[in-house]
Amino acid sequence: MTDQWNSFMDQEVKLAPTEEGLLDGRVFAVKDVFSIKGYTCSAGNPDWLRTHDPAEETAGSIRKLLAKGAALTGTLHTDELMYSLNGENAHYGTPINPKAPDRIPGGSSSGSASAAAAGLVDFSVGTDTGGSVRIPSSYCGLYGIRPTHGAVNISGVIPLAKSFDTVGWMAQDMNLLAQVGDVLLPTSNNSEPFKTLLIEEAAWALPDRETAAALQPFLAAAEKRTELAESVHVAEEGLAAWTEIFRTIQALEIWEEHGSWITKEQPAFGPGIAERFQMAGTLKKAECQSQFDKWKEIQQHMDTLLRDDALLIIPTAPGPAPLLNLHGEAAEQYRAKTMQLTCIAGLAGLPQITMPLAQADGLPVGLSIIAGRNQDRRLIEWALSFAKSCRGEEVKG
Repeated sequence: MTDQWNSFMDQEVKLAPTEEGLLDGRVFAVKDVFSIKGYTCSAGNPDWLRTHDPAEETAGSIRKLLAKGAALTGTLHTDELMYSLNGENAHYGTPINPKAPDRIPGGSSSGSASAAAAGLVDFSVGTDTGGSVRIPSSYCGLYGIRPTHGAVNISGVIPLAKSFDTVGWMAQDMNLLAQVGDVLLPTSNNSEPFKTLLIEEAAWALPDRETAAALQPFLAAAEKRTELAESVHVAEEGLAAWTEIFRTIQALEIWEEHGSWITKEQPAFGPGIAERFQMAGTLKKAECQSQFDKWKEIQQHMDTLLRDDALLIIPTAPGPAPLLNLHGEAAEQYRAKTMQLTCIAGLAGLPQITMPLAQADGLPVGLSIIAGRNQDRRLIEWALSFAKSCRGEEVKG
């Protein structure tokens, strides 16, 4: 199989299924941050690859998938040390967005989105800390999920910021996304329907006009599927303030995790990535206590707001994928808007599914649903039913 999309880091890394099961015949690939016995991950950076040893065992999430009949067929490109939402890698190149080749694929699970959207694999596995599954899924027209923080085994995965890191996955159809969830997610006894839909007004003010208009019919359809729909502002301080809290705590954890390696090895980072690591190295945890206090309040607030029967609906991104090589103020403004959308589930540690139901100017845009903590399976079932009704047909499986 020729990788004309530059999705793969290494196509020669292959693992056969260890048993038969729900995913028989399915083929998947993983972001190049998952441990595979005898293989060295790059984490998107040649200096990381040079200074690390092969893994002694395969990540638990991969082993679960193999045990249910799926076959691994390669590792996939990522932004350097997962610290970006764009997918443009200065060392290994940018995976092509099959739905918009002149635009970025999104990151940091860039290769994961590219490979799944191109049909090179049935589904792909990535990680999501600040939006790294949700955003590329939206840009590449995929179903994607960031699960509840801690719900999926993350052992054997290179960390970015452990308080936010999750294992997520993407697919072209919702039924397959759900089947992967059946394998990776813990079981749940709660199958009660969601009764309340909360519409985050500040979030709906962020997308461009075309994206908002494209998503509006699906927002209306979602309202009809619950007993009560109401508008809310989840962030009293504003979503920009929540973004800053997320950015600060994430950067502190990133430097705590990788600072000593960066200081010792002086790795070469591409534009944007280098500046973020430099910023992270200047922060002092003792000076950021107010952010940590507010973070706890946000988690408690969202747990209360998204009680057992409530969902929150937002656009996944401010618009379609930006053009390649977009830099400067325009790029930073778009990133800031994107982070305002992704920080809600990120800070709260909640599950979020993005669905490729709409197009703006012929380009994919995602609609996201966020559920309460550990409501992942109920969320998937809701999204499965909703996607089927919106398509007016059976969801492909």
